[in-house]
This record gives sequence, structure tokens and C-alpha cells, in this order.
Amino acid sequence: MSRIVDRLLLFVYSLVIGSLSVAAILAALGFISEPLDPTQPLWLQTTVISAAAVILLLSVRFFYVSIRRERKSLPSIDQRTEIGDIKISMETIENVSLKAASRVRGVKDLKARIRTNESGLDITIRTVVDGETAIPSMTEEVQRQVRDYVQEITGIPVSYVSVYVANIVQTQTFKARVE
Repeated sequence: MSRIVDRLLLFVYSLVIGSLSVAAILAALGFISEPLDPTQPLWLQTTVISAAAVILLLSVRFFYVSIRRERKSLPSIDQRTEIGDIKISMETIENVSLKAASRVRGVKDLKARIRTNESGLDITIRTVVDGETAIPSMTEEVQRQVRDYVQEITGIPVSYVSVYVANIVQTQTFKARVE
């Protein structure tokens, strides 16, 4: 929201300053008001016109910046093959990681974070577990599944998979009431 307000203010500012600089140029040339007194030095008129022209150019640039559309490029991993370029978004890799981790029995709420380094991908999986499966064996299985599945699907090497067990699912136990 603040970007929209900033762009709107820049738009208005560029219009106002541009109009004032055009008016200053026209006034210095004698088109708006009386022609300058011939006793005034020529360097004053030239300085006013030059300064107003520079301000006009700046306001035109600001006007352009305020109305142009931003092209946001989403973070991706780029690969070059014999046929052409391949771009895989980080969101895609994150979803592939979550899909692989969700196949492991015992994991519940999953979140993934992907980082790149020279040797491949660093994947961090945050999970909530059911509390009925042994955590060490389950987390090793998550690491193995995520590494293998991401490498198979994307073709990008995975250098590190970290699993963070945030909590266990709290199951409610209900006691039967005997009346």
C-alpha cells in the first residue's frame, strides 16, 4: 500500500515541478510575462533557462518512474541445457519438498525454506509430529525422502536437508463418564 502512495506522490510531484519549470523557461524567454529588461545581464536569463531545463528533465524522469510498471522477477534457479534455459521457481522447489516430506508417516504440519549455495540446495523442513513415531528414524526418513525426491523432480543437487521438529500434536483424551 505504501508503494502505491509513494508512486502517487511522485506522480503529482513530477507534474507540479515539471509545470513550474516549463513556466520558468517561458517566463525567462518572455512568452508569459513582459520581456526581460534589456539592461538585465544575459547570463541571468541563460542560468534560469538552464536550471529550469535540468529540473524539467528530472521531473520527466520522475514522471516516467511513477507510471511505469514494475516487473518483479520471482526468485528462481536457472539452468542451461543444450536446448535452452530452464527456470524453476523457489516456490516450486518448496512445494516439491513439502510433498516429499508429507509422504513420511508421522509428520503433520509442514513448512519448508529453501536456500541456494555453491554445492546445491539447503532445505529446512519445519514440522509438527504425531508423537507416536520415533523422531530420529522419522526425521532421517524425511531427510532422505526430500533429498531424493527434489533431486529426481528438479534435477538440482540437494546438499543439505535440515529437519526441525517444532512440536508434537496434542491429542485430546476424553474420559468416558459413567452415570
